[in-house]
Amino acid sequence: MKKNLSIVILTLAAFFITETIQAIPAFARKYRLSCTTCHTPAAPALKAYGDEFAGNGFRLEEESSPRYYVETGDTELSLLRELPIAVRLDGFVTYNMGGNERSDFASPYIIKLLSGGEISERLSYYFYFYFSERGEVAGVEDAFLMYNDLFGIDLDIALGQFQVSDPLFKRELRLSLEDYVLYTSQIGNSGIGLKYDKGVMVTMGLDSGTGVSLEVTNGNGLPEAQNRVFDHDKYKNFLLHLSQDFGKMVNVGAFAFTGKEDLMHSFAPTSTNEVFIWGPNFTFAPSPKITLNAQYLQRSDSQIYSSFNSSAEMEDVKTDGAMAELIFSPGGDQTKWYLLGLYNWVESDFNAADYQSVTFHAGYLLRRNVRLVAEYTLDFTYSDHNINKFNFGFVSAF
Repeated sequence: MKKNLSIVILTLAAFFITETIQAIPAFARKYRLSCTTCHTPAAPALKAYGDEFAGNGFRLEEESSPRYYVETGDTELSLLRELPIAVRLDGFVTYNMGGNERSDFASPYIIKLLSGGEISERLSYYFYFYFSERGEVAGVEDAFLMYNDLFGIDLDIALGQFQVSDPLFKRELRLSLEDYVLYTSQIGNSGIGLKYDKGVMVTMGLDSGTGVSLEVTNGNGLPEAQNRVFDHDKYKNFLLHLSQDFGKMVNVGAFAFTGKEDLMHSFAPTSTNEVFIWGPNFTFAPSPKITLNAQYLQRSDSQIYSSFNSSAEMEDVKTDGAMAELIFSPGGDQTKWYLLGLYNWVESDFNAADYQSVTFHAGYLLRRNVRLVAEYTLDFTYSDHNINKFNFGFVSAF
């Protein structure tokens, strides 16, 4: 009886300890500050100060980190005394996530090693490595070198790999397990998207509250290099994002993305797909307790196939998508719990990309860096086949 009771207790504990903090506590260790300095209502979500910290190359201008570099006598050498490292561990217990009415112990869900910091007064780096992402060694995703305040102005340049959608809303900083689906939609056999890619990102901030971001990327994600070349065609893709602050409560932005790609196909010669994506984004934060984020985008593809091995060609494919997210944290950045609602909608001429859902999420902070979560998502993409998805778990970083 006692053995059975122990199993029940352990099972219940697993149910309530499983979601992930997309933060890097190495920064908190370095500056000896609380996670609330940059995050609210919980990591990984950033507040304005956290955005500023990241934009400054992960350095606090008013705080000097004690004994950060090794004294070698060489003024041109920046050798970190200790390599800043953090670990993120997520775990979940889920039900009906694949629409198959099955329960699943999905723990660990991810195990991630993160590192980032200053190399010099202007140079910084950041990367993370997935030891395990849903059971696979996913390797490196975010990884870049950044130069801060180029030419002595608020102009930053980063070279490496990152999410194309980062200037809009950062997927890796969301609180919910449910994704921002409009950024992840797969349109036929096109390799162009708003997820991870290799390239260069330039950002500029003006005193007027205007932000400008420009990206140039390969346009084919993170494939293995062929003959030491990652890009599989001669084209580059471009994204421009403009944003404007109106006081401290409102931020409005818009972006445009354009690119081309060679479509590889088993039944036809290589053809060229031209992609154009545009859309506005909006953030409204009337108080530290409430944040509303919204995004709309429209995508057009000149030519796609439904898959690499399909002969079904589609032309002038249109895709529309939207996302709205409302976060309520009753205690602001000192809150112990928070609530979140998320709406996803994608409608495409390529029907397999269609998606519509609502998500309700609740989180409770056991510690600043350990969060318990419960989440329910109703997937009503097809009116005759609703899918109810549940997950319980934890998000931890240390």
